Amino acid sequence: MVRAVVGLVVMLAGIYLGDWAVWRGRVAVSHGGGGGMGKVAVSRVVVAPLKGNKEEYYPDGTAEVDCSRSLFRQAGSGACWWVERHRVVYER
Repeated sequence: MVRAVVGLVVMLAGIYLGDWAVWRGRVAVSHGGGGGMGKVAVSRVVVAPLKGNKEEYYPDGTAEVDCSRSLFRQAGSGACWWVERHRVVYER
């Protein structure tokens, strides 16, 4: 059982490092053109707390957010494939 867990951790670490290396390569090749980064338009919604544990939702328009073209989150930005599937951002 311990070998399986260690093997899984090593495999996941290898996938993450490979993803990071490919992403860094894209960023380096783009020369500031954003080859490893992208932008996705998302809808923003402000959530206001009310009495009795209720909430009210106020649409706040759309905004473009940065995202990384990778499997995992890179440079503090979510992966583009994730952000594209979750286009509504709730701000509490």
